Amino acid sequence: MEALSIIPGRAGSLRLAQVEEPPAWQGSVLVSTLAVGVCGTDRELIDGKYGKAPEGKERLVLGHESLGRVVDAPRGGALRAGDVVVGIVRHPDPVPCVNCALGEWDMCRNGLYTERGIKQADGFAARRWRAEPEFLVKVSASLGLAGVLLEPASVVAKGWEHIERIGRRARWAPCRALVTGAGTVGLMAALLGLQRGLEVHLFDRNDSGPKPELARSLGASYHVEYPTKEFDVVIECTGAPRVIAQAVAGCTPDGIVCLAGLGPEHSGAKLDVAALNQSLVLENRVIFGSVNANRRHYDAAAKALERADRAWLERVITSRLPLEDWERAYQRRDNDVKTVIVFED
Repeated sequence: MEALSIIPGRAGSLRLAQVEEPPAWQGSVLVSTLAVGVCGTDRELIDGKYGKAPEGKERLVLGHESLGRVVDAPRGGALRAGDVVVGIVRHPDPVPCVNCALGEWDMCRNGLYTERGIKQADGFAARRWRAEPEFLVKVSASLGLAGVLLEPASVVAKGWEHIERIGRRARWAPCRALVTGAGTVGLMAALLGLQRGLEVHLFDRNDSGPKPELARSLGASYHVEYPTKEFDVVIECTGAPRVIAQAVAGCTPDGIVCLAGLGPEHSGAKLDVAALNQSLVLENRVIFGSVNANRRHYDAAAKALERADRAWLERVITSRLPLEDWERAYQRRDNDVKTVIVFED
């Protein structure tokens, strides 16, 4: 069967080639790939910045944003042939640490977790793949191709869950939220904020292309200059130090800032730690980082997507390319939001 793979750490090693069928030990459920989403993580893997192949292998199959159809599943289980599913990316470490043992593998303490398509586990960019039922999330077939947005939505579902937990430290009645960065993750963060009844603002540098209209049609206010309002919640999706500093300074007393984006390692930007410390201490502000998701967050994201307008979700997918055009799919293009490689129509 065909699969897209790289040699981790070696730029320019991406190729579409024949690989063996997934072995039974990888999972009792066999899934046929419908589509995989492409994001910045994939491009960084292709550029050789990080990644690790499975034990004993040279190559790593890419793809952590998945959508597939069950081909075969154990009898009597919750899944059956024909179900549309998404694979969970992170799996617990083999020790396991205290968090992984409780199903909180997104909070792994020893770093021995695996991630499909990223770290020591083949991803979903193959014609077929396997997983155990507990690492598969059934999604509504009515979502169509938009079901591939579940993985990025799960990341911000976790962010919102943690925001709400922190907010309960005191009386908390948030009204206004800001999301910085109107990429796929930012748009999903805005969607979940609006579903919570908040006034949502989106900040992004793009003043043209699909992002402004996607934000406005969702019901969010769109800004190309950092807004001067104060916000109860900020979800920061750019990773840019200057924007992070603005996010902290621009949130209300008792405000919460969730860092969900990663910027370049050496940006040259400086952060005034003393001013940051005063802001956090004197105003009871909280900054926390959030990455990945566990099963609970995938389930919450699936419910959020089912409540969303499908036509809007479809518009978030700005490029749909067949597998034969895989090289184009990984190229950066202006005004692109989400690129999806379609394996099966």
